[in-house]
Amino acid sequence: MEEKIRIGKTDLYVNPIGLGSNAVGGHNLYPNLDEQQGVDMVKEAVKNGVDFLDTAYIYGPGHSEELVGKAIKEMGNRSDVVLATKGAQKFDNGKEVLDNSPAFLKQSVEDSLKRLQTDYIDLYYIHFPDENTPKNEAVGALKELKDEGKIRSIGVSNMSLAQLKEANQDGYVDVFQGLYNLFQRDSEKEFFPYTLEHEISFVPFFPLASGLLAGKYDKHTTFPASDLRSSMPHFQGDAFIQNLEKVEQLRTIANQKGVEVPHLVLAWYLAHEAIDTIIPGAKNGEQVKSNLKTLEVNISKQEFDKIDKLFA
Repeated sequence: MEEKIRIGKTDLYVNPIGLGSNAVGGHNLYPNLDEQQGVDMVKEAVKNGVDFLDTAYIYGPGHSEELVGKAIKEMGNRSDVVLATKGAQKFDNGKEVLDNSPAFLKQSVEDSLKRLQTDYIDLYYIHFPDENTPKNEAVGALKELKDEGKIRSIGVSNMSLAQLKEANQDGYVDVFQGLYNLFQRDSEKEFFPYTLEHEISFVPFFPLASGLLAGKYDKHTTFPASDLRSSMPHFQGDAFIQNLEKVEQLRTIANQKGVEVPHLVLAWYLAHEAIDTIIPGAKNGEQVKSNLKTLEVNISKQEFDKIDKLFA
């Protein structure tokens, strides 16, 4: 069994490979999801040693939390699992609006607790910043909930560095979740120096660049208009072809090590001092088990630098 790591300065200890569960009940993100398959996948993940589960209100709105909660309830091992969820969205006449006001965040936590069928959330994130609320006030509301035992640690996501600094004015922020993968590395310069200095754990989202870094695609791959990937810049035209060529170079390194491309990529992230844990998504139990193979990959300094240069 893999040694557990500590998430930043929190008292949360987890397997470094978690599970991003937006494909569990996230009907608004993925067409044709099978709900029972989602519940089964969460159970399969936990049975195989994945104990850090990441969900959010906006996945399915509310639906992913319900299914993740159901799976954990049915397994009866709540205390073995570290549950992360996020809130900030509400719907006004069918339109999605962001709200970080203390009152709204407190209500959001109560609603998430019900959907997850639990009396505490291990890590609660402000999912997106709104325009109006001072971020330290928003985080202050979460600190009160933490003092009450309703949440165990505080995260923020999708904020600019200035917003993160405002949010962390009192030193209460434990985790920052931001965009980071080999194709999109701005966070190394922008966020890592600050998060390292303040012991804030950086959790990358889209770590496999929506499958591009999993080595699953070739130049003939296309995506329907309803798919998130159809509008992402690194899936377009010449950029897509060049990116595929880089992935092929990764495949060469992976083959030499007897591992697959995504395992090499995820292990490269974990080799960063700023990153304690990663939450690759999955659609079924086989993918979850595959993600766990990352833990068997050791990256030498030389290999780390080679990949670093390739995607500079």
